[in-house]
Amino acid sequence: MDSTALCTLRDCTFAYSGEGAALHGVSLDVRAGELVMLVGPSGCGKTTATRLINGLAPGHFTGTLTGHACTGGLEAGRVPLESYARVVGSVFQNPKTQYFHARSTDELAFPCENAGMPAPQIRERVRQVAARFGIADLLDRTIVNLSGGQQQRLAVASAAVLEPAVMVLDEPTSNLDTASMARLHGMIAALKADGVAIVIAEHRLAWCADLVDRYCVFDGGELLGAYTAREFEALPATQREAWGLRTLDVSADRARIAELARAAHGEGAPVLGTRGLEVGYRKRALFRRGVEFSLRIPDVDVYGGQIVGIMGHNGAGKSTFARTLCGLQAPLAGTVELGGEPASASALSRAAALVMQDVHYQLFAESVRAEVMLETVQAGGELAAAREQCDALLGELDLLDVADRHPMSLSGGQKQRLAIAVALMGKKRFVVLDEPTSGLDRAHMMQVGALLRELAGRGVAVLVITHDDELAAHWCDRILALD
Repeated sequence: MDSTALCTLRDCTFAYSGEGAALHGVSLDVRAGELVMLVGPSGCGKTTATRLINGLAPGHFTGTLTGHACTGGLEAGRVPLESYARVVGSVFQNPKTQYFHARSTDELAFPCENAGMPAPQIRERVRQVAARFGIADLLDRTIVNLSGGQQQRLAVASAAVLEPAVMVLDEPTSNLDTASMARLHGMIAALKADGVAIVIAEHRLAWCADLVDRYCVFDGGELLGAYTAREFEALPATQREAWGLRTLDVSADRARIAELARAAHGEGAPVLGTRGLEVGYRKRALFRRGVEFSLRIPDVDVYGGQIVGIMGHNGAGKSTFARTLCGLQAPLAGTVELGGEPASASALSRAAALVMQDVHYQLFAESVRAEVMLETVQAGGELAAAREQCDALLGELDLLDVADRHPMSLSGGQKQRLAIAVALMGKKRFVVLDEPTSGLDRAHMMQVGALLRELAGRGVAVLVITHDDELAAHWCDRILALD
């Protein structure tokens, strides 16, 4: 092993319990002050590599490890998982999965309390970390009321509060807007300047390309190659695309999005429209009145055959708008129309399919195939034809080989594609997708875009809430900006 490295994987092969090998003979080193980006298509082994580095495999995610995975002198599988707390800070794709407290200040204090720090020292450490990472405005806030970008920044600060030598981040920008990515960039730059070894598994490459020292390209559980930043940037774009990787420069995509925000709305009879619509939610406490959050939506018509991108900053109200369109939440004011007529919540829910940002909330069945066919089965439809349609759809989304697996056993990207398959299976007048390419590589992002285009081609109105510049630029016909 390299004695100068803080993280070392040496000839690591890892298989989760009851499954085939997720990694095959992977070797890599990460040194102090170095940022190593793990890249590759969804399900390629990036996340498993991060789990060997932070001790979650085989410490939490049980399985069989051969080879050696050593971080800060701790060898995976040979020391208790809690030993990693002071050595490695971890940030997961969905920050909600790592919170232990309801309030932000308590969450920052939690690692310090576990480490046995006295209360005055904890208060000072929280203050220092908040100032260091520019999150003083997030202190003493209820975490569930923070935007996705604010939650991610809090997660990074919480992971860094014990000043670990290593930071591991898994898809940290999957649901972040441009401004939030810029703030996260600043936090990562500060950690790197402090000499922290940083490992990031990521699909969206452009946001921190200037900070990366090496790129490690994974596919099929194998490390295909390691490249310096200069070597990686010099590769033909076609090579990176062949690996399923996103672009290193989104400036052209953002220019295209600006054009789409000025595009004509459409012709003929709209499928969906809003008139004087205000969305949001009211204060829920007893004897309190008034509105806690509201967003006025410009009057808009959405036509069959169109893909409309809905973009805006984290916390702007895009997801609340989606729930209102689908009849899941009452508007504060105004109306949603179907075919030019005001529609009730029940009419909207029958006409709509919604793919949620957090797909865990809408996966219920015991297998992938059963999930896609659930609505058909409940409606008493013809099962043989439905199964044929289901399997064809799963094949298009690269999910047929996992058709008999439980949905919760899939990777994040696979779950996202499964939720889209469920939406596509139904015959709806409009479909709303909330961040459908979160956690997806370029190939699957383009695949999802092509399926949305196919859906629009059937006359369905498609609305896509997204921060994904590449998806919006490549596949949307119009952009509705809610900033």
